[in-house]
Amino acid sequence: MNNRSRTWDVAVIGGGAAGLSAAVTLARSRRSVIVVDAERPRNAPAAGVHNFLTRDGISATELTAVGRDELTSYGGTVISGSAVAAERRDTAFTVELADGQKVTARKLLVATGLADTLPDITGLRERWGREVLHCPYCHGWEVRDQAIGVLGTGPGAVHQAIMFRQFSEDVTLFLHTAPEPTEQQWEALAARGVSVVDGHITDVLVDNDRMTGVRLGSGDTLTLQALVIAPLFFAHCTVLESLGLNPTEQRAGEKLLGAVFAADSSGATAVPGVWVAGNVTDMYAGVINSAAAGFTAAAAINADLLDEDVRRAVAERGTAAANSDPNPTALAAPDAFSAAAEAEVCERVLGERRHGFFIEPKA
Repeated sequence: MNNRSRTWDVAVIGGGAAGLSAAVTLARSRRSVIVVDAERPRNAPAAGVHNFLTRDGISATELTAVGRDELTSYGGTVISGSAVAAERRDTAFTVELADGQKVTARKLLVATGLADTLPDITGLRERWGREVLHCPYCHGWEVRDQAIGVLGTGPGAVHQAIMFRQFSEDVTLFLHTAPEPTEQQWEALAARGVSVVDGHITDVLVDNDRMTGVRLGSGDTLTLQALVIAPLFFAHCTVLESLGLNPTEQRAGEKLLGAVFAADSSGATAVPGVWVAGNVTDMYAGVINSAAAGFTAAAAINADLLDEDVRRAVAERGTAAANSDPNPTALAAPDAFSAAAEAEVCERVLGERRHGFFIEPKA
């Protein structure tokens, strides 16, 4: 049966850690599952994934390849494509892909991640995920003992600088557009030996495909081997938006951090039958967090499907009984303690063994 004609139990939109983890869990639960993957992983520029037990240093592409192999070994399906919209039709969702293909499924899990909005600095984007980074747990070890700059763009800049100070003794905070540090923050920076430069960075300097420093608006240049930034994190998903869901802004005080789609602890959204997992709903989730969230969502989805399956089976059984029983009054389910229910239980005992009163005949 091709992808167009069948109705899958679950369609997973997004083939990263969250989506594949959920898909594997569902496939192992003997659910028919299809993953629609645009094959544009957010962490593709990074050299490797870290803090993922037993997989430390694995590349994003290799992790995805292993996940796909695991999924297909359990009967799951992966197709390449970009999902652009979805709509609810009767008891299922129809997902439209950019190439015109349609996928129908009883439940949807969206795990499309988010996009990083980077500062507008010449040469910065090209180094993103390499020497330009933001997460100390993902990249701090790799830049240890190097000359590290921290680009100040918000009130968290001082915290970032002090955090990266534990990886290197050579850390410089560039105030850039960040607010002036408080007296207490100045004291903390001085105590930890963090240098502070009051000026705007205009260019990231590169030589032989390696970052070598930054240029300030004054024209001065400073030698750096890594630059820490605080991008904005925005989850944009036309599939969710087509179903009436919109991302919720996330702020720290008045500072905008980004926007993600709201969900409960299982990943369930406000639209019944639609779940989210990973960075599309949690902007700070690492790869291992996203994989765990995929598992959690999958378990919730399977439970929801199970409830539907049972209700359908009960309804079909009742319909079958109605069609075969000439006495329509017998169709109503008897009360558990009624005479009718007692009689039904008795009749289901083999032979004449009713109520345990049957006595073996003497030889």
